[in-house]
Amino acid sequence: AAIVTTCISQIWTNTMQKRYSIGSTPLLYLSAPYQALTLLLLGPPLDRLLVHQTVLEFEYTPATSAFITLSCLIAICVNFSTFMVIGKCDAVTYQVLGHVKTMLVLAFGFIVLQNPASMRNIGGILVAVIGMVAYAHYNEKDAQMQALTKAPEDPSKDVEEGNSKNKPDDRVTARK
Repeated sequence: AAIVTTCISQIWTNTMQKRYSIGSTPLLYLSAPYQALTLLLLGPPLDRLLVHQTVLEFEYTPATSAFITLSCLIAICVNFSTFMVIGKCDAVTYQVLGHVKTMLVLAFGFIVLQNPASMRNIGGILVAVIGMVAYAHYNEKDAQMQALTKAPEDPSKDVEEGNSKNKPDDRVTARK
């Protein structure tokens, strides 16, 4: 379900930015009320189903409130960066950035919160890193191939083949 909703969100965001020639900040501003409404309607029933209590029944401590506030601030930054990036790159690049974000969240948990690193987490991080390195490598190779196919032909080949529009002496004169 998370993959489907992420894909829909990416496609919708990219489509809206291109269709209306709108930047990331105005689009985020316009879509935030709909996202909030969705959370307001779906959050409480899902909370009740998954953790058997709602946010209103939870006992908040100052530490919990501080982490919730920090989480909200980070979510705002993530949303803003998502809207900034998605209009400027393709879907695969966006997914790679999503994996970077996931790895940073895991690293934060390992380093700052001292969560134990399981073999599953470490294996997932390794697979993601290998995938990102491979993506960067093949993306660079593709860019180089496209640059080569668009490069103008070497005029010296035309001279050697006798197909030059300019005589070799004309080129020397043009340089002076």
